[in-house]
Amino acid sequence: MQYVKSGNTIALRVDYGEEILEKINEVCVKENIKTAAISGIGATKETEIGLYNMETGEYKREVYTGLYEVGSLIGNITEKDSKPYIHLHIVIGDTKKDAVHCGHLNRAVVGATSEIFITVFEHTIGRKFDEQTGINIFEF
Repeated sequence: MQYVKSGNTIALRVDYGEEILEKINEVCVKENIKTAAISGIGATKETEIGLYNMETGEYKREVYTGLYEVGSLIGNITEKDSKPYIHLHIVIGDTKKDAVHCGHLNRAVVGATSEIFITVFEHTIGRKFDEQTGINIFEF
């Protein structure tokens, strides 16, 4: 992993074999990032995606192993319990099966490289548990 900071934006490269969420968290801690927007592209070799079912309150998890192109990595960083709360969604494509998969990113190991921009927001946004939906929502 390497990154450079310019103004309120960080350009982050996550390298082969590294886990994306771990590296973003590392940058958040080093740079004291409380709130930000994230976007990125790249490739993964192991990806776990979740889809939340509001009726059951459970996440359906799927693991995709093999080389997948990241068509979109998008989300945000907020703060919960004084720690970075990284909320990302990902779209991955499998050219062999001509299939696309998307959802909440639980884990992604880079299969080539990942190029990510983190745009830092000057105000802190927290998270709170919402009884109606069963998820952690923005707390202003």
